[in-house]
Amino acid sequence: MPAYMIVTARIGDRDAFIEGYGAAATKLVERFGGKYVMRGPGAELLEGDFGDGASIVISEWPDKAAARAFWDSPDYAEAKKLREGVAECQVLLIETAKING
Repeated sequence: MPAYMIVTARIGDRDAFIEGYGAAATKLVERFGGKYVMRGPGAELLEGDFGDGASIVISEWPDKAAARAFWDSPDYAEAKKLREGVAECQVLLIETAKING
């Protein structure tokens, strides 16, 4: 079943984030079989305490194992270093479930 990685990011330096981490991560997402289904800044927080004004990124993966292969790879570990001091991120991974009806 498809899995989705959902990232909420508070970005301090958008240009540095996009040119460094964003460029590196995009190549790796594609290489590991993922695809972006949504990317956008300016989220409106309706409840909770993280994410007002944040950027939201959702990527789709063939399954949870493919997403974990990307996340746990040495190449992605290097790419993540490019966002240090530039963005604070919250990352969730969820596999879809079949809904009756």
